[in-house]
Amino acid sequence: MANPLGAASGRIKVAVVQSSGPFLNRDGCLAQALDWIAQAGREAVDLVAFPEGYIPGHPLWFHFHPVTGSQSLAWSAQLFENSVEIDGPEVRAICQAARAAGIHVVMGVCERLPGTTGTMFNSQLFIDAEGRLLGRRQKLVPTVGERIVHTPGRGPMLPVFKTAFGRLSGLLCGENANPLATFTLAARGTQIHVASWPSHFSTNEHPMVDAITFNTLSLSYQASCFVLNACGVITSEMAELLPYREQDRAFLSNRLNGGGSSVIGAASRILAGPMPGDEEGLLCAEIDLKDCVRAKVVHDYSGHYNRPDVFTLSVRDPDPRLFDAG
Repeated sequence: MANPLGAASGRIKVAVVQSSGPFLNRDGCLAQALDWIAQAGREAVDLVAFPEGYIPGHPLWFHFHPVTGSQSLAWSAQLFENSVEIDGPEVRAICQAARAAGIHVVMGVCERLPGTTGTMFNSQLFIDAEGRLLGRRQKLVPTVGERIVHTPGRGPMLPVFKTAFGRLSGLLCGENANPLATFTLAARGTQIHVASWPSHFSTNEHPMVDAITFNTLSLSYQASCFVLNACGVITSEMAELLPYREQDRAFLSNRLNGGGSSVIGAASRILAGPMPGDEEGLLCAEIDLKDCVRAKVVHDYSGHYNRPDVFTLSVRDPDPRLFDAG
């Protein structure tokens, strides 16, 4: 059970899950997610963050297999069959687990649009310690191969949720390097930002831990906020199933090509992690939300250190009331 005095003192305990569930297995991934939430509750955590697409997994096969190949199409259909609906039993189970543990949860899911036979979103769910779904956000633009199976987001694009301990936001993978998206969240007052990441990148990109670290240290510095980096890992199942060529097998057999979870302070220093890619676990850190104020005294890029007469940013949010979500 989370410490009820955390919010009053400005200090709370946060955690990120570094893990991947069984490949495209909704029930198996959900069971693991519920176990992680329960463990975080036993650790008296106030907020726990999960990787991108934790339930039921992420379409990583597009890094290796031909887009229209028979295997890619089969896995894409399996992804849809195992995706979740917002009003479905999986989301209710996560909400119940959050309430039982007394903690806030940010969960990455592949979200299915009800009544369709193929439309999916790459989504984050925001759930409070009472088990209430504060809301969700869907990835603005699916990245690379994700575009084959995920449609661009709808609804609230960049909400910042009010919680008992402060303002909470999230972005998925490459969105965390989008300067207009991160500036918008800074302008909306985020204090804790959840950056959710997949199990690994492609063989042509920066090592994942490096890319995550330099992107989110920058995000933290510009927004004066804490960042929770929640990453997946390359499991033995993935290493066996996903390779298409021998070079893919070599890449996936090196578990250090995944992972990299960390907690970054509002002063843009790493407080915990990064976790090695060959480890699964719960990475915890105690944070003081007053650090956000201290950082903004120096540079508040969306506030008093900004020149709105020189720079302007227009955000076309479907619902302008979501400037202050929650």
